[in-house]
Amino acid sequence: MQLIDGKKVAEEIRNELKLKVDETREKTGKIPGLVAIIVGEDPASKVYVGMKEKACREAGFNSRVHYLPQETKEEELLALVEEYNKDENFHGILVQLPLPKHIDESKIVYAISPAKDVDGFHPFSVGKMVIGQDTFFPCTPFGIVELLKRYNIETKGKHVVVVGRSNIVGKPVANMLLQKKNNANAVVTVCHSAAPDLKKFTLQADILIAAIGKANLITADMIKEGAVVIDVGVNRVEDANAKKGYKIVGDVDFAEVSRKASYITPVPGGVGPMTIAMLLSNTYSAFKKNENI
Repeated sequence: MQLIDGKKVAEEIRNELKLKVDETREKTGKIPGLVAIIVGEDPASKVYVGMKEKACREAGFNSRVHYLPQETKEEELLALVEEYNKDENFHGILVQLPLPKHIDESKIVYAISPAKDVDGFHPFSVGKMVIGQDTFFPCTPFGIVELLKRYNIETKGKHVVVVGRSNIVGKPVANMLLQKKNNANAVVTVCHSAAPDLKKFTLQADILIAAIGKANLITADMIKEGAVVIDVGVNRVEDANAKKGYKIVGDVDFAEVSRKASYITPVPGGVGPMTIAMLLSNTYSAFKKNENI
């Protein structure tokens, strides 16, 4: 079994981007800019946005975090998004989800200019992804594909089974891997909670991607010998021996499944770090397009 080290690959990507940013700054005097907008006091969102801000600084990006109170009105948030749509100093706009219940998330996502949609959630970006055109890909699926690429894991003709059908991971990664392209061209099956016998499908997987949000759902008897296992899950489970009283585990029973897998991602340290790295990659691409570099 070989461990797929997402933390290491993410660091490599950030270092590669820093070199590109430094070179571009010397030639043009310009750098990529990313703004993150966060509404409310969700602790997890604050931690995540803080990590994104740190990664931006390290890569030489212009970074800004715009904090708004919980009671911010939908119209106020829409107006702020439009302000950043027009701001030439920022090439990517990220509105941290979830938003407070009184704000329609779809309206906010639709309001972001497709040219600055570095999260890859706008219907324009999603549509281009589905028909196989170049676009901004959602960051977590983009990170999964990049990990497979950098570990030289063959996808052409392989049976990829995706467990989970979310708009953020399951659906986009399935679409990306079935495209007739390099590092894709797979035979893809998407499974979800309606499957009467999930094991029937997971046992067929050459590459299994677990993104359903249920701790340790995938057990060793559910995968075939030598399968590649990508664990996207991030689940908090009680652990009396841990300082915080809990630990973070994936959707895969790592201890058991790792004995059968040829490659596997750990949780944490697998797919998670790639999400921010690919956000920076998308932002750099937006920068190049918007600045005609």
